[in-house]
Amino acid sequence: MYKLLFNLVFKKMDPEKAHHLAFFWIRLAHSVPGLRSLVRALLAPRDPRLRTAALGLDLPGPFGLGAGFDKNGIGIDGLSMLGFDFVEIGTVTGEPQPGNPAPRLFRLVEDRALINRMGFNNQGAARVATRLSTRPHTTSTPVIGVNIGKTKVVPEDEATADYLKSAKALAPYADYLVVNVSSPNTPGLRNLQAVQVLGPLLWDVRKAADEVTNHHVPLLVKIAPDLADEDIDEIADMALHLGLDGIIATNTTIGRDGLRTPAARIEEIGMGGLSGAPLKARALEVLERLRKRTDGRLAIISVGGIETAEDAWQRILAGADLVQGYSAFIYEGPFWMRKVHKGLSARLRAAGYANIGEAVGKGNR
Repeated sequence: MYKLLFNLVFKKMDPEKAHHLAFFWIRLAHSVPGLRSLVRALLAPRDPRLRTAALGLDLPGPFGLGAGFDKNGIGIDGLSMLGFDFVEIGTVTGEPQPGNPAPRLFRLVEDRALINRMGFNNQGAARVATRLSTRPHTTSTPVIGVNIGKTKVVPEDEATADYLKSAKALAPYADYLVVNVSSPNTPGLRNLQAVQVLGPLLWDVRKAADEVTNHHVPLLVKIAPDLADEDIDEIADMALHLGLDGIIATNTTIGRDGLRTPAARIEEIGMGGLSGAPLKARALEVLERLRKRTDGRLAIISVGGIETAEDAWQRILAGADLVQGYSAFIYEGPFWMRKVHKGLSARLRAAGYANIGEAVGKGNR
């Protein structure tokens, strides 16, 4: 049914407008109590064997929504209703900003991929923090990650202060906090991945988060797939040295190799980060390298090219404590999370593991 709707409606619509329309429907469904309960029962069944502990958190499963879909934290509960085990919002910047000019989101249907150059369009840390502060907390409140980035107009040498502004505003409402230094759509941002710059930045964000909370908020860094292997090793070593809680691998890529979409179309689209199926192999390579380098001493959230339960299962076997998806959600629709959960449950039974945690890293020896 969803594929028919996608081909008849969404495929012909501007991708960003389609996103807003679909997100509106999700929030609308959640606002109707009876419908909300029905959708949750249908799409978000919980297998207790999928329950997992990571980052000091107890989650109903290992499969979450990556940052970018809900930039301002306006639909967290609706997304949880669809079956995501945790939701990462953002990227949020210190100051509100409109992002890059439209069009800035493009589908590569032949590749089951997206190219975006959104440019961290968001309402800013203060407004998002106010919204999160008014959320009711119940036993069913979803785990929320908050992804923070640099405001575009802030110079590189003032980036730390900008990140600290977001961290201080948002850490009190985050179950975990992510420093994003890997989007290709903010000029100069990826320069912050150099360990001599990244280390002090993360140290300062850690101190800022501790100052405004009375508990430990897990801190992670999100890295790009385009890093050289040696740079990935350096970041892993630095994360261990700083006592970081985890690494999210990976963000979108600036690469365009191996695409089925005609080259003329790619050239027409121009700059932006590529996400979806084409990232599958590289994201798995980075995960495997991080797992071997860190030997399970910090959590790894794997994201990039995850489309099926088998993809998610392979990431878990390779050492991912948690996995995230986003682009496949656009192509698979609201039943995607249910299919992934059911597939993971089946693989867990077939492998003879009592719970999902027992499977982490079993394929990466």
